[in-house]
Amino acid sequence: MKNIYDIQNELHLKNKSYLIIQIMQGHNQNDDYFEYPRFKTFKSGLYDFQEKPIFTLINKPIKYFTSGYYVDDNEAFLITKLPEAKYFNAKYLVVNNKLSYYEVYEKSMFILLSISILIFGLSLLFLNRFAKPFKRVNEKLDNFIKDSIHEINTPLSIINVNIDLYNRKNESNKYLQRMKAAAKVLSNIYNDMDYLIKHDRLDFENETINMTLILQERIEYFSEVALMKNITLVSDLKENIYLNMNSTQFQRVVDNNISNAIKYSYEENIVEINLYMENGVCYLNFKDYGIGIEDVDKIFNRYYREYNQTGGFGIGLNIVKSIIDRANIELSIKSVPNEGSTFIYRFPSEIVSLNLK
Repeated sequence: MKNIYDIQNELHLKNKSYLIIQIMQGHNQNDDYFEYPRFKTFKSGLYDFQEKPIFTLINKPIKYFTSGYYVDDNEAFLITKLPEAKYFNAKYLVVNNKLSYYEVYEKSMFILLSISILIFGLSLLFLNRFAKPFKRVNEKLDNFIKDSIHEINTPLSIINVNIDLYNRKNESNKYLQRMKAAAKVLSNIYNDMDYLIKHDRLDFENETINMTLILQERIEYFSEVALMKNITLVSDLKENIYLNMNSTQFQRVVDNNISNAIKYSYEENIVEINLYMENGVCYLNFKDYGIGIEDVDKIFNRYYREYNQTGGFGIGLNIVKSIIDRANIELSIKSVPNEGSTFIYRFPSEIVSLNLK
């Protein structure tokens, strides 16, 4: 079965055959001299009744002297039977050219490229239309957070101050501890919301911070939150590891990891926080024994919550991802559903130092 290129080439050779015949028809048979036409794109020749060349520009032997078109290797031949004794006693006119699929490939690539561009353009159009409702929802949530942050700050500050004042004058009890823990949970959410609306407007300059001391402080801060679920925060922190990073951003990374580890752990369990050096590289791990993560790729999307019953806005890990990407901090996650998750942060060596004085 002929392909499109063979059909086109056969038509091309037929046109050339008609052209040669017309040139020979215009020749005066009484002339002693006839200049056979030569062309750059194809070759041709005249053959007698015994299939021998009268005059030919074709170097390759002709296998078949049957009227029609055929292909031999990469060359095409068109055999045209001529009227008897009309054109220099020739019986056959053979037209030959080499097949080149470059043009076919070129056209095919052009068509494929055009189709790809069209599909890509339509995809962008449909995706943009499809994403518009979600963009509107995200915009409304952003506006809600911006409006809420101002309303939350004052009453939250009052709650924290009064709890501290009460603790100074009275003995601590479990009810007050729960209130304090709940206030800290709200404070962490507030800090995330505050960072979310300000991070594009503020310039968070890097500074030299003691990772070990900040981790110890934040572990102590969240210990009351962990006690609400009878969870113990267990830490193994290498001392005097310094980091060239903004302290607010580092605290957001730490607070969100500890908060999530507590939130998604089973009760009466432990959460492990480890800071260590291995082969000259600094690592920070947060490990919980809880419900685990089913879709690791989605947890960094803003407002995504894998388990709605745990509460929150779903912005914490989105903030963490934006911070570590900017600081070139690598994150790997190991998680098994119903067994727990481990977040492993690998800090680039150029922003970590030891025993700084």
